[in-house]
Amino acid sequence: MNQTITKSFKDLFSATVLAFMAKTTLISLVVTTIAIWLVNDILTGFIKGYLSWIPWEWLQTSGAAVATVAIAYTIFILIHAVVTSLMIEPLLIKLAKKEYPDIPVAGTADISTSILLSLKAGMVFLLLFLFTFPIMFIPLIGAVWMLWLWSILIKEPTLYDVSSLFIKEKTKIKEKKKGTTVLAMIASGLNYIPVLNIFSPVFAQILFLHHVLDKR
Repeated sequence: MNQTITKSFKDLFSATVLAFMAKTTLISLVVTTIAIWLVNDILTGFIKGYLSWIPWEWLQTSGAAVATVAIAYTIFILIHAVVTSLMIEPLLIKLAKKEYPDIPVAGTADISTSILLSLKAGMVFLLLFLFTFPIMFIPLIGAVWMLWLWSILIKEPTLYDVSSLFIKEKTKIKEKKKGTTVLAMIASGLNYIPVLNIFSPVFAQILFLHHVLDKR
């Protein structure tokens, strides 16, 4: 685990990865802005209706602002993860050849499957977020819970993207699934840090790359 994290941080701040990250972030910001502009009224109405069943007035007042920001931010995280997923393959292959030259590329990720996994993760996140929203206001516990929810957005799609390139055996993929929740939470932790949050999806991809290929 420590070796995986060390290698990932080293790759993360390379010129190639930084250029890739800048490109995906710009695309994601544009798409997110358009998406939120299109659904803003629906989103606001939904949040107000959702919070109306909560018995505490203070939570209804402060909760609306928190929920709006959280959902808008999550839309960006999800879109950024999808954009990264769609564009990451050449970068992953390049990084793999540098660190693991003896491991061949075994396949490629199916774009439709990758998008479906991201949408599925987004729906699971949204349902859990809505049903457990009051937990967000519990000090420390709320922060950890949100971190775990964010990790849901990237865990399955990222494992699929990386494993599709280098692993054919399903049993091997199941083995590599162990420990991915922790890795996804580590990558998601960047979402709490301004500026560094834009590194989260590509950091997750690189973490999973080293996790899958190291001692394969």
